[in-house]
Amino acid sequence: MNDPTPAHGFEVAGRRAGCAIRRAPGYSGSVALEVLARGVSQRAFPGAGFAVSRRGELVLQGAVGRFQYEEASEEMTLSTIFDLASVTKTVATTSMAMLLYERGKLSLSWPVVGLVPEFAGPDRRRQQISVQMLLTHSSGLPAYERLFERANDRSGLIELACQVPLAADPGSRTEYSDIGFIVLGELLHRIAGEPLDVFCTREVFNPLKMKATGFCPPARLRQSIPPTVDDRSFRHRVIQGEVHDENASVMDGVSGHAGAFGNTTDLMAFSASMLGYGPQVFRKETIALFTRRQSVPQGTSRALGWDTPSPPSQSGEHFSPYSYGHLGYTGTSLWIDGERQIAVALLTNRTWPNHDSKLIKQFRPAFHDAVMKELLSISPS
Repeated sequence: MNDPTPAHGFEVAGRRAGCAIRRAPGYSGSVALEVLARGVSQRAFPGAGFAVSRRGELVLQGAVGRFQYEEASEEMTLSTIFDLASVTKTVATTSMAMLLYERGKLSLSWPVVGLVPEFAGPDRRRQQISVQMLLTHSSGLPAYERLFERANDRSGLIELACQVPLAADPGSRTEYSDIGFIVLGELLHRIAGEPLDVFCTREVFNPLKMKATGFCPPARLRQSIPPTVDDRSFRHRVIQGEVHDENASVMDGVSGHAGAFGNTTDLMAFSASMLGYGPQVFRKETIALFTRRQSVPQGTSRALGWDTPSPPSQSGEHFSPYSYGHLGYTGTSLWIDGERQIAVALLTNRTWPNHDSKLIKQFRPAFHDAVMKELLSISPS
């Protein structure tokens, strides 16, 4: 990959070596930190960074563990940048959709084939798929396809994504789909007339001073980003400072479903804006629309681009029904409670050195519960 231009939004953040936790007066965070320390010791992930804000103010921020399990490996810090994986879908792709929507350039009811004609194909059901269905994962497209095994470049992979057969009738069920967001990213690119990374850097990341957030980290930063996998089957190298997801990799690191990198400080700035604090990127009405749980398909937990807590939830047991968030395959997550004005980011590289461990599914909700219990006991709402 080429060294990105400043449009990608990266700036070297100052390291705070030896600082494991920062907290506002009255907040401990000790239980949450203990949960993550156990996660490291049980090899759920080599290390993690986390941050918690309330009413737009940072109250807890911490880091635990190392880039790899070996003691000689570099320590995680409060400013460590992670591969956000599918958190890209919210912070970048959905953000772009929100801005195009409120500017009158995007309608949720528009058929996808009207903007991406090659998506049509011989299956007439594809004519029914709307932008809203892509955002809510109800298009009928399957969850995942190993398109990278057949595509040589970005355009080739998008062409293949547009040909993936439907796994269900459009609107009949919810199935989380990377394929749908690959198509959505291309659709938004065509509407805006510029790529996702350029648009989001100018319209979202820069206004919110998210200096460590962007796509395609430059070579000078890669060694300061935790590795995510020792890829022995496709790229045949350690993946560090470049996107973990293989489909996104073939797309030069910029896709609607994955590719963004960032740190906990930036995710708190983004969350504060979503909650109405600090610089406002989106209108309140747009935020309310995109973060509200959908009524169809029946039983869905999905909002527009976002997910909402649905027991058993990786957000734990204490987020209110007016919460929204998203997970990432590399062990990342962002959850925002609109009622209690709380935001929690947890970033890990749980996929290192391979994908075998699933312990993140135990430690992530336990971490969220520890954070929320303390916050609600100090100042219940």
